[in-house]
Amino acid sequence: MSEATTRDIRVIVQSQYLPAQSDPPHCWFFVYQVTIDNLSQDPVQLLSREWVITDGEGHTERVRGPGVVGQQPRIDPGETFQYVSGCPLSTPIGTMGGNYTMRLDNGDTFAATIGTFVLKDPMSMN
Repeated sequence: MSEATTRDIRVIVQSQYLPAQSDPPHCWFFVYQVTIDNLSQDPVQLLSREWVITDGEGHTERVRGPGVVGQQPRIDPGETFQYVSGCPLSTPIGTMGGNYTMRLDNGDTFAATIGTFVLKDPMSMN
């Protein structure tokens, strides 16, 4: 699990290994649930994401794209946005972290941190 707050935007991530979707020793599949809480006084819109995914051998991949799960949600003050997505890895352990580009109504943008969290097959010896 990770939790990070940037400019009163709190991002909480919880991950889980899915053995039924995995095919060791070639692929381990993980799901993660993201909760974004707008603790500020201003509405924000999530414009894009950047993930840094590192496998157990130290190989890193950067994934960038618009929005999340096909959406660019507007999150009003005091509101929460949640979504679930997945990540395949070539090793039974790895990490993910990154940021969301958020836009205020006045056009200003900032990067909201997604704290690094661990993806791990609980049966792995690592």
